[in-house]
Amino acid sequence: MGRDLTALFDPKSVAVVGASDDPAKYGHSVATQALRAPDRRPVHLVNRRGGTVLGRTAATRLMEIGEPVDLVVISVPGPGFEAAVDDALACGARAIVGITAGFAETGAAGLARQRAIAARVQEAGAVLVGPNCLGIADNTTELYLASDTFAPGRIALLSQSGNLALELQLRCAPHGLGFSRFVSLGNQADVTLVDLVEDCARHEATSAIAVYAEDFGDGRAFARAAAAAGKPVVLLTAGRGSASARSAQSHTGALTSSSDVVAAACRDAGVELVATPREMTVVLAALNAGSRSIGRRTAVFTDGGGHGVIAADAAEAAGLEVPELGAPAQEQIKALLWEQSAVGNPVDLAGMGEQNPLSYATTAGGLLMTDEVDTVLMTGYFGGYAASGGGLGGGGAALGEGEAQAAREIVTHWRATPKPLVVQSMYPQSPSCRTLAAAGIPVFAATEDAARALAAMTVSQVAQPSGIAPLPPSAPPLRDAGYHGIRTLLSAAGVPFPPAREITDEAGLLAAAQEFTGPYVLKALHVLHKSDAGGVALRLADRDALLAAYRDMHARLGASAYSVEAMADLTDGIELIVGVNRDPRFGPVAMAGLGGVLTETLNDVAFSLAPVSALRAESLLRSLRTAALLTGVRGRPGVDVTAAATVIAGITAVAAAHPEIAELEVNPLLVRPDGVLALDARAVLA
Repeated sequence: MGRDLTALFDPKSVAVVGASDDPAKYGHSVATQALRAPDRRPVHLVNRRGGTVLGRTAATRLMEIGEPVDLVVISVPGPGFEAAVDDALACGARAIVGITAGFAETGAAGLARQRAIAARVQEAGAVLVGPNCLGIADNTTELYLASDTFAPGRIALLSQSGNLALELQLRCAPHGLGFSRFVSLGNQADVTLVDLVEDCARHEATSAIAVYAEDFGDGRAFARAAAAAGKPVVLLTAGRGSASARSAQSHTGALTSSSDVVAAACRDAGVELVATPREMTVVLAALNAGSRSIGRRTAVFTDGGGHGVIAADAAEAAGLEVPELGAPAQEQIKALLWEQSAVGNPVDLAGMGEQNPLSYATTAGGLLMTDEVDTVLMTGYFGGYAASGGGLGGGGAALGEGEAQAAREIVTHWRATPKPLVVQSMYPQSPSCRTLAAAGIPVFAATEDAARALAAMTVSQVAQPSGIAPLPPSAPPLRDAGYHGIRTLLSAAGVPFPPAREITDEAGLLAAAQEFTGPYVLKALHVLHKSDAGGVALRLADRDALLAAYRDMHARLGASAYSVEAMADLTDGIELIVGVNRDPRFGPVAMAGLGGVLTETLNDVAFSLAPVSALRAESLLRSLRTAALLTGVRGRPGVDVTAAATVIAGITAVAAAHPEIAELEVNPLLVRPDGVLALDARAVLA
C-alpha cells in the first residue's frame, strides 16, 4: 500500500497563499482556477496585504481563516516560503503544493533548505508536492490548482514540464482524449513520481498514466511501480543519449548509455517508451481504443498501391509483421473484391472503393475475421468521398452516403472481434473518419503514426514484460577485486572457468605448467584492454612456448602479475559478453551480447535490469541481431543457449548482491554445443 494522498487530490478545503489580482503572477492563475468549483469545498485566498482578491475577501495570513485548511497552495517569493509552510502546518494542513522556486534547482544551499522543509512536512504527517512546481488538478474531484484547464478524461498526466503538459493537452484534444489528473512534479522533495504512479494506479477514474520525467529519483522504484500499476504507463523522457562516465574502463561501460538503461527498464516494466510529445499522443490514443492483440501479423488494407507499400514499410519499422496471406485467406478476400484487386498483403481495392464504398467495410471485416491476421492497418483515401464531394471519380452525394454507411459497418465488424484496427486517412477529420474515431477506432493523418499506434496495441508473447526482480540482500563486500579474486567470486556462483594460476615470476610460471597440461594461455594482469596491449598470448603448446611468451610479454609490459591458464577448445564456440553496470538511478543493469575482441565494433547487445532470471537471459540472447549464430548456421552446430542463460543469471546475481561493484564483466563467455566456459572477467569497484 502506497502513501495516502487523499488530502492532495480530494481535500476538504483549500487555501491559496499568494493569491493575487495581478494576471502576471502565478498566484492569480491558481486562485482563478481554484474558484471554478466554489461549491465543492471552501476555497480561501490569502494575500499579505489583505483586502479583496478576485472579488473575495482575502486573509493576510492562514491563521486569520479561523478553521483548519486541508490543502494549501503556496505561491510567494522564495524568502517567505518556509514561514508559509509553518503556517500551513500550524493550521492543520495535510497537503501542501509548493509553487515557489529557488530550492534544489539553484545548488547546494537551496537543496539544504528544501530538505529541511520536507523534513518538517513529513514530521507533521503531511505531504508536499514541489517546490518549484506548477500545481495540480483533479477533474474527478473538481480540484483545479494549476494555471491551465485540462479537459476531463481518463489519463493521469505527471509532468516535470508545464509547457510539455500544455502541448500534450492540445495534441490529445483532436483524439477526444482528456485527463483525470494533472500533477506538476517539481523538485519531488517529498511526494515523488513513484508515489504518484502508485496512487494513480489505485485511482479508478484513471485508465492510463502519462509521464514526462527528466529526474526519476529512484528509477528502479519507478519501474517497479509501473510494472505493478495494472494499467498502461507511457513515458516521455529527456537526456537518454549521454554515455556512461565509466566508458573507458570496460566494454560494458563503453556499450551502455543512459538510453539503454531507460529502454531496458521500460521493457522490463511493460512501459511504453516514446521519444516525442506527438508519439506520446499517438500511443495514448491507441491505448484508449482498448483492444490489444497477442501477435504482430498485420494486414495492410489500402485503396492505392503507394499508400499500401508505404504503410507496409512503416508497419515493419514499428516492429510489426506484414506476411503474405496464405491461399485460404487470399481466396476468402478475393471473393469480396473485383479481379484487379491485390490480395497478397497489402490488400489493395485498386479503385473498387470509387465504384462501391461498401467494399471498404466488407474487406475490413474479412481481414479482421481471418485467422492469419492479428491486426489491420487501413490506409489511404477513405474519408475523402464525402469530404471532397464524391471522391476522385466524382459521384456526388451517393458516394458520400455510401462511405458513411461503410464507416458504420466497419465499426460493426470491428466490434465483433477483439483485434486492433487502426486507420490512416488523407481526410482524418472527415465525417466518415469521425464516425470511426467516435466508436474508438484510432484515426491518424500520418502513416507512421498509425503504424506506431498499432504496435502499441500489440504484444507478442515473447515480449511480455518480465517484471522487475527484487535486489538480493547485500553480500559481504568484495575484498579482492583482482582478476583471480573475481574468478573465485564467480566460480562460487556456478560460473565455470578453465584451470588457472596467478604468477609473478618464472618460478611460479613453471610451477603452473606442472599443474595442468597445455596448450596454455598467458595473460598480463592489471592491464586495461589486455588484447589491444599485446597482453594475451594464446595456444602456447608447451612449457617452452609458455616461458618464451612470458619473457617477451614481461619485457614489453612489465606487468606486476600474470595468469597462466589452460587453453579452452574454441571449436564450434560462440564468444559472448556478459556485463553488469550499476546505474545511479536504476541500480544494476545487465548486458548480454556478442563478445570477444570485436564487442564494441559489432555492438550487438541487449539490456535488462539485473538480476535476470535464466528465462529472461535466454530471451536477451534470442533478441540479438546475430541470434541465428546460436542455433547454427552454414553447417555450424547450435550452441547450448540454456546453459549460457543459466550462467548469465548467476553473473547478474553476483553483481546485484555486491553494491560496491560498479561494473562486472565476463568477456568472452565461450558457449559451445556441450556447455559454457568463462575465459576472462574483470570488475570495477565504485
